[in-house]
Amino acid sequence: MIRNFEELKAMLAACPVKRRIGVVAAQDEHTLDAVTRAAKDGMVFPVLIGDPEKIKELLKEFDFPVEMAEIIPSYDVTECAQIACRLVREGKLDCIMKGKTETGPLMKVLVNREKGIRKNETMSMMATMWSPNYHKIFAITDVGLLTYPTQAQKKAAIENAVDAFHKLGYDNPKVAILAAVEKVNPKMPECVEADAIKSEGVEDAIIEGPISLDLAMDPEAAPIKGYVSPVAGDADILVVPNIVCGNVFAKTVTTIGGGKTCGAVLGAQVPVVITSRSATAEDKYMSIVLNALIGGAQ
Repeated sequence: MIRNFEELKAMLAACPVKRRIGVVAAQDEHTLDAVTRAAKDGMVFPVLIGDPEKIKELLKEFDFPVEMAEIIPSYDVTECAQIACRLVREGKLDCIMKGKTETGPLMKVLVNREKGIRKNETMSMMATMWSPNYHKIFAITDVGLLTYPTQAQKKAAIENAVDAFHKLGYDNPKVAILAAVEKVNPKMPECVEADAIKSEGVEDAIIEGPISLDLAMDPEAAPIKGYVSPVAGDADILVVPNIVCGNVFAKTVTTIGGGKTCGAVLGAQVPVVITSRSATAEDKYMSIVLNALIGGAQ
């Protein structure tokens, strides 16, 4: 059980080999701010792909020695992404981070079947959360890629998240497939799909669903409702019906719930850091930590 983000940092700091993060179009001030802070803390070794002159200017601004990073010159965003993919295939990167580029063009290169790094048919975005009102970190999927996922896509997103948790040291992460009720209502598709996925199962994971949020996260709710499940009050991964639920859920935890978040795009050969434009510097820093941990545990 990982209780908070400080424990994630300690896990990465204790790794004997420094994880390598490739930044695509690295000439981005906000991205390099987070990356250089993580590198100064001994968390990662940056591989900065992009405009070398602009990158060096920013490194100087952040008082970051050039020799503490590798700079690979490229003035074309697509080429930057292709270089990152090639380095991943050669085993020279543990994770990738989006710099001064849009998400769409980057993802197009990543999922290319010939030169990309797609590993699974479905890629998904997992938000890892810390809340002062819960006893350990937990994850929400999908919060950024799968808008209205099919049953098969939900199961794939679960498999991606479970694999990530395995790499964080969890043997059998507890997965809650959320719905408004915990009983199968044939008029509610998310209930029917949750029940079907639970019946199919996911390897090396404990699946529960449909299950309401209170039963998944509040240990006092299950006894009151007479609900018995090893997932009740102790969920690690929360599966939402659609991207709207995931987005609202995650932002509620951070904006009015006092929580923190970091994210990872999963389903490629290495995880990818794609943070929101409104993400705080701490969110970006922790996303680097999370992705480096997952990616380096291949």
